[in-house]
Amino acid sequence: MLGINEADWVALWLTLRLAAVTTVILLMLGTPLAWWLAHARSKTKLAVESIVALPLVLPPTVLGFYVLMLLGAQGPIQALGGPNLAFTFTGLVIGSVLYSLPFVVQPLQNAFSELSRSTLEAAATLRATRLDRFVSIILPLTRRGFLTAITLGFAHTVGEFGVVLMIGGNIPGETQVISIAIYDHVEAIDYGSAHRLSALLLGLSFIMLFTLYSINGRFRIRSA
Repeated sequence: MLGINEADWVALWLTLRLAAVTTVILLMLGTPLAWWLAHARSKTKLAVESIVALPLVLPPTVLGFYVLMLLGAQGPIQALGGPNLAFTFTGLVIGSVLYSLPFVVQPLQNAFSELSRSTLEAAATLRATRLDRFVSIILPLTRRGFLTAITLGFAHTVGEFGVVLMIGGNIPGETQVISIAIYDHVEAIDYGSAHRLSALLLGLSFIMLFTLYSINGRFRIRSA
Protein backbone atom coordinates (compact mmCIF):
# COMPACT_ATOMS: atom_id res chain seq x y z
CA MET A 1 0.00 0.00 0.00
CA LEU A 2 1.43 3.36 -1.14
CA GLY A 3 4.70 1.53 -1.79
CA ILE A 4 5.43 1.31 1.93
CA ASN A 5 6.70 -2.03 3.22
CA GLU A 6 5.35 -3.91 6.23
CA ALA A 7 8.21 -2.93 8.54
CA ASP A 8 7.56 0.75 7.87
CA TRP A 9 3.83 0.32 8.57
CA VAL A 10 4.78 -1.28 11.89
CA ALA A 11 7.02 1.72 12.65
CA LEU A 12 4.19 4.09 11.73
CA TRP A 13 1.71 2.24 13.95
CA LEU A 14 4.21 2.27 16.83
CA THR A 15 4.71 6.00 16.34
CA LEU A 16 0.97 6.76 16.37
CA ARG A 17 0.47 4.56 19.44
CA LEU A 18 3.35 6.30 21.21
CA ALA A 19 1.92 9.72 20.33
CA ALA A 20 -1.58 8.76 21.51
CA VAL A 21 -0.42 7.31 24.84
CA THR A 22 1.92 10.25 25.43
CA THR A 23 -0.80 12.81 24.69
CA VAL A 24 -3.26 11.18 27.10
CA ILE A 25 -0.66 11.10 29.88
CA LEU A 26 0.35 14.68 29.16
CA LEU A 27 -3.25 15.84 29.45
CA MET A 28 -3.62 14.06 32.79
CA LEU A 29 -0.39 15.49 34.18
CA GLY A 30 -0.30 18.78 32.32
CA THR A 31 -3.80 20.02 33.10
CA PRO A 32 -3.35 20.40 36.88
CA LEU A 33 0.21 21.64 36.37
CA ALA A 34 -0.94 24.27 33.87
CA TRP A 35 -3.73 25.34 36.21
CA TRP A 36 -1.26 25.79 39.06
CA LEU A 37 1.14 27.75 36.85
CA ALA A 38 -1.69 29.97 35.64
CA HIS A 39 -2.81 30.93 39.14
CA ALA A 40 0.09 30.33 41.51
CA ARG A 41 1.81 33.19 43.29
CA SER A 42 4.52 30.96 44.72
CA LYS A 43 8.19 31.86 44.54
CA THR A 44 8.84 28.48 42.96
CA LYS A 45 6.60 29.23 39.98
CA LEU A 46 9.41 30.66 37.83
CA ALA A 47 11.62 27.67 38.57
CA VAL A 48 8.83 25.23 37.63
CA GLU A 49 8.05 27.17 34.45
CA SER A 50 11.72 27.07 33.48
CA ILE A 51 11.91 23.31 34.06
CA VAL A 52 8.76 22.71 32.01
CA ALA A 53 10.15 24.82 29.15
CA LEU A 54 13.60 23.18 29.15
CA PRO A 55 12.81 20.78 26.26
CA LEU A 56 12.21 23.80 24.03
CA VAL A 57 15.88 24.80 24.19
CA LEU A 58 17.66 21.65 25.38
CA PRO A 59 19.17 19.44 22.63
CA PRO A 60 17.05 16.26 22.40
CA THR A 61 20.13 14.07 22.75
CA VAL A 62 20.98 15.72 26.09
CA LEU A 63 17.52 15.07 27.47
CA GLY A 64 17.56 11.57 26.02
CA PHE A 65 20.93 10.83 27.60
CA TYR A 66 19.81 11.77 31.10
CA VAL A 67 16.53 9.88 30.75
CA LEU A 68 18.55 6.87 29.57
CA MET A 69 20.74 7.15 32.69
CA LEU A 70 17.59 7.34 34.80
CA LEU A 71 15.84 4.36 33.21
CA GLY A 72 18.72 2.14 32.20
CA ALA A 73 20.90 -0.45 33.85
CA GLN A 74 22.47 0.70 37.12
CA GLY A 75 20.19 3.75 37.09
CA PRO A 76 18.33 4.90 40.22
CA ILE A 77 15.10 3.15 39.22
CA GLN A 78 16.79 -0.21 38.87
CA ALA A 79 18.85 0.44 42.02
CA LEU A 80 15.56 0.78 43.92
CA GLY A 81 14.39 -2.60 42.62
CA GLY A 82 12.55 -1.36 39.55
CA PRO A 83 12.85 -2.72 36.01
CA ASN A 84 15.28 -1.65 33.32
CA LEU A 85 13.08 0.54 31.12
CA ALA A 86 15.70 1.51 28.56
CA PHE A 87 15.03 0.25 25.02
CA THR A 88 11.38 -0.48 25.81
CA PHE A 89 8.12 1.11 24.72
CA THR A 90 7.51 2.24 28.30
CA GLY A 91 10.84 4.03 28.24
CA LEU A 92 9.85 5.76 25.00
CA VAL A 93 6.63 6.95 26.64
CA ILE A 94 8.48 8.40 29.63
CA GLY A 95 10.97 10.21 27.41
CA SER A 96 8.21 11.48 25.10
CA VAL A 97 6.18 12.82 28.02
CA LEU A 98 9.17 14.83 29.25
CA TYR A 99 10.11 16.04 25.77
CA SER A 100 6.59 17.12 24.73
CA LEU A 101 5.56 18.53 28.12
CA PRO A 102 5.82 22.25 27.22
CA PHE A 103 3.78 21.75 24.04
CA VAL A 104 0.82 20.72 26.19
CA VAL A 105 1.34 22.73 29.36
CA GLN A 106 1.95 26.13 27.79
CA PRO A 107 -1.23 26.28 25.63
CA LEU A 108 -3.28 25.14 28.64
CA GLN A 109 -1.58 27.64 30.93
CA ASN A 110 -2.37 30.47 28.50
CA ALA A 111 -5.99 29.34 28.22
CA PHE A 112 -6.42 29.08 32.00
CA SER A 113 -4.84 32.52 32.50
CA GLU A 114 -7.55 34.09 30.34
CA LEU A 115 -10.39 32.64 32.41
CA SER A 116 -12.48 35.10 34.37
CA ARG A 117 -12.20 34.42 38.09
CA SER A 118 -15.57 36.05 38.68
CA THR A 119 -17.29 33.38 36.58
CA LEU A 120 -15.75 30.58 38.63
CA GLU A 121 -16.50 32.38 41.89
CA ALA A 122 -20.11 32.83 40.85
CA ALA A 123 -20.39 29.11 40.12
CA ALA A 124 -18.85 28.33 43.50
CA THR A 125 -21.43 30.47 45.27
CA LEU A 126 -24.10 28.37 43.54
CA ARG A 127 -22.53 25.31 45.19
CA ALA A 128 -21.06 23.92 42.01
CA THR A 129 -18.40 21.35 42.85
CA ARG A 130 -14.90 21.59 41.43
CA LEU A 131 -15.74 18.82 38.98
CA ASP A 132 -18.91 20.62 37.91
CA ARG A 133 -16.98 23.84 37.39
CA PHE A 134 -14.31 22.07 35.37
CA VAL A 135 -16.76 20.21 33.11
CA SER A 136 -19.41 22.92 32.74
CA ILE A 137 -17.30 26.10 32.73
CA ILE A 138 -13.57 25.56 32.38
CA LEU A 139 -13.62 22.99 29.59
CA PRO A 140 -16.03 24.90 27.29
CA LEU A 141 -14.18 28.19 27.82
CA THR A 142 -10.73 26.70 27.24
CA ARG A 143 -11.53 24.22 24.49
CA ARG A 144 -9.28 26.05 22.03
CA GLY A 145 -6.40 25.69 24.47
CA PHE A 146 -7.09 21.98 24.92
CA LEU A 147 -7.38 21.42 21.18
CA THR A 148 -4.08 23.22 20.60
CA ALA A 149 -2.39 21.26 23.39
CA ILE A 150 -3.63 17.92 22.06
CA THR A 151 -2.60 18.68 18.48
CA LEU A 152 0.84 20.05 19.35
CA GLY A 153 1.56 17.30 21.88
CA PHE A 154 0.57 14.56 19.43
CA ALA A 155 2.35 16.09 16.43
CA HIS A 156 5.53 16.83 18.38
CA THR A 157 5.70 13.25 19.62
CA VAL A 158 5.23 11.91 16.09
CA GLY A 159 8.22 13.95 14.93
CA GLU A 160 10.63 12.94 17.72
CA PHE A 161 14.02 11.58 16.76
CA GLY A 162 16.91 12.32 19.09
CA VAL A 163 15.15 11.54 22.35
CA VAL A 164 13.58 8.26 21.21
CA LEU A 165 16.82 7.13 19.55
CA MET A 166 18.79 7.69 22.77
CA ILE A 167 16.22 5.98 24.99
CA GLY A 168 14.85 3.24 22.75
CA GLY A 169 17.54 2.62 20.22
CA ASN A 170 16.40 1.18 16.91
CA ILE A 171 14.65 -2.14 17.56
CA PRO A 172 12.19 -2.96 14.73
CA GLY A 173 8.69 -3.63 16.03
CA GLU A 174 9.55 -2.47 19.55
CA THR A 175 11.22 0.95 19.59
CA GLN A 176 11.75 1.86 15.94
CA VAL A 177 9.52 4.86 15.28
CA ILE A 178 8.86 6.39 11.89
CA SER A 179 11.51 9.13 12.13
CA ILE A 180 14.20 6.51 12.81
CA ALA A 181 12.89 4.36 9.94
CA ILE A 182 13.32 7.34 7.60
CA TYR A 183 16.87 7.82 8.84
CA ASP A 184 17.61 4.14 8.21
CA HIS A 185 16.37 4.43 4.63
CA VAL A 186 18.50 7.52 4.00
CA GLU A 187 21.54 5.82 5.52
CA ALA A 188 20.94 2.86 3.19
CA ILE A 189 20.59 5.29 0.25
CA ASP A 190 17.01 4.09 -0.23
CA TYR A 191 15.70 7.54 -1.01
CA GLY A 192 12.47 6.23 -2.52
CA SER A 193 11.31 4.66 0.77
CA ALA A 194 12.52 7.69 2.74
CA HIS A 195 10.58 9.98 0.41
CA ARG A 196 7.36 7.98 0.74
CA LEU A 197 7.51 7.98 4.55
CA SER A 198 8.49 11.64 4.69
CA ALA A 199 5.67 12.61 2.35
CA LEU A 200 3.23 10.62 4.49
CA LEU A 201 4.35 12.43 7.64
CA LEU A 202 4.28 15.77 5.84
CA GLY A 203 0.69 15.13 4.79
CA LEU A 204 -0.38 14.02 8.27
CA SER A 205 1.26 17.06 9.87
CA PHE A 206 -0.42 19.43 7.42
CA ILE A 207 -3.83 17.84 8.00
CA MET A 208 -3.48 18.11 11.78
CA LEU A 209 -2.42 21.77 11.67
CA PHE A 210 -5.00 22.69 9.03
CA THR A 211 -7.74 21.10 11.14
CA LEU A 212 -6.51 22.89 14.26
CA TYR A 213 -6.46 26.31 12.60
CA SER A 214 -9.85 25.71 10.97
CA ILE A 215 -11.54 24.77 14.25
CA ASN A 216 -9.87 27.61 16.16
CA GLY A 217 -11.01 30.00 13.44
CA ARG A 218 -14.60 28.86 13.90
CA PHE A 219 -14.32 29.35 17.65
CA ARG A 220 -13.09 32.93 17.09
CA ILE A 221 -16.03 33.70 14.77
CA ARG A 222 -18.57 32.32 17.25
CA SER A 223 -17.08 34.23 20.18
CA ALA A 224 -16.86 37.49 18.25
